[in-house]
Amino acid sequence: MLNEKLHSYIEGLIPERHSLLMEMESYANEHHVPIMELAGIETMLQILRIRGAKNILEVGTAIGYSALRIAFALPDSNIITIERDEERIQLAKEFIARSDYHENIFLIEGDALDVEERVSGHAPYDVIFIDAAKGQYQKFFEIYSKYLKADGLIITDNVLFKGLVAESEIDSKRTRNLVKKIDQFNRWLMNHKDFDTVILPVGDGVAISKRRGE
Repeated sequence: MLNEKLHSYIEGLIPERHSLLMEMESYANEHHVPIMELAGIETMLQILRIRGAKNILEVGTAIGYSALRIAFALPDSNIITIERDEERIQLAKEFIARSDYHENIFLIEGDALDVEERVSGHAPYDVIFIDAAKGQYQKFFEIYSKYLKADGLIITDNVLFKGLVAESEIDSKRTRNLVKKIDQFNRWLMNHKDFDTVILPVGDGVAISKRRGE
């Protein structure tokens, strides 16, 4: 991971966002809502721009921050996003409704492990973005990768988990178990027979996976 000074320097270069997005960033910080780190989301948005993504699936809406960042960056895109937490669903709806992009975003309420049929109705997807329960990353990948276009991408956030995946000693048992699951996912993903993957040490670690050709 980048050292703190370099990380702060890069984030300091990022232009201010729309006032609604800045409000969401402040809310997330104050209420400890996990949203994608600035350097990580800027990297993802640039990849989406280069890809020219139109139809995007997001697994893990939270308060709608990433979905709105995508909509602001790609105003012609269509974003299908999944969230199970009722409080966050309500907040996401309120934030999205206050934007000019509420028609770009379709929120599916429910556990991503249970809503495959509803998600499949909007497929195929140019890009799938996974940023939900980290212990379920492999299941999310396995369920939804079948709805990816042949030349599509899957982007997964938090795969370095604050650098803890490289630590050998972690005091908290709960954190240690979660880190173990993330490490197992990373190793599974990097050796996937159908996808080529690179892990970028930006934000909290971003994995970019592309389906291999025949």
